[in-house]
Amino acid sequence: MAKLYFHYSTMNAGKSTLLLQAAHNYRERGMETYLLTARLDRRAGEARIASRIGIGSAADTFAPGEDLFERLRDRLRDQNIHCVFVDEAQFLEPAQVWQLVRVVDDLHLPVMCYGLRVDFLGHLFPGSAALLAVADEMREVRTICHCGRKATMVIRRDEEGRVATEGDQVQIGGNETYVALCRRHWREAVGDRAAT
Repeated sequence: MAKLYFHYSTMNAGKSTLLLQAAHNYRERGMETYLLTARLDRRAGEARIASRIGIGSAADTFAPGEDLFERLRDRLRDQNIHCVFVDEAQFLEPAQVWQLVRVVDDLHLPVMCYGLRVDFLGHLFPGSAALLAVADEMREVRTICHCGRKATMVIRRDEEGRVATEGDQVQIGGNETYVALCRRHWREAVGDRAAT
C-alpha cells in the first residue's frame, strides 16, 4: 500500500543523507526511484541532491506552479518507478503536496518527502504545514542542541554573528549561518520573544 511520508528536522540533521541511503536501498534491490529537489536550491549543483558527508545523486527539480501529479503520471508511462523521493520538501507549494497525495492515492506510488519543519523564526514552511496535515506517516530526523537536548529549532546568524530575528524565510546556502537548538536555547537566542 503506497503512502506519503514526511521526514522532517532542522538544518544539518542529515535528511539528505537518509534520502540518498533509502533511494540506494531501493536501487540495490532492482527497484527504480525518481528523485526530485527544489530548483531554487543549487548548493550541490544544478539538479543534484548531495549530503554534507560527500554522497550525492542526480535529480530532477521542481519549481512553483509545476504540476507534480502530471509529471509523475507522464513519467510512469515511460518508466517503471517504485518510489518517489523529494528533497527540500519545505519548498513545495501546498497545491503540490496535494498533487503528491494524488500520486500516492491514484497512481499507487509511495512518496518520501524530506525537509525542514520550521524556519529560523519558528514558523512552519507552507509545504511542511501541508505535509504535516496530510502525510500518512511522519518521522522526525533527530539532531541535538549544544546542551544535549533534542534540537527542534534553528537560528540564523548574520555576517557579524548576531542572531537574526527578521528577514526572508528562504535563504539558500550558508549552512554555517544556521545553528540547530532546543526550544529553550532558541528562545534565549532570539530574546525570548513570542514567534510572530
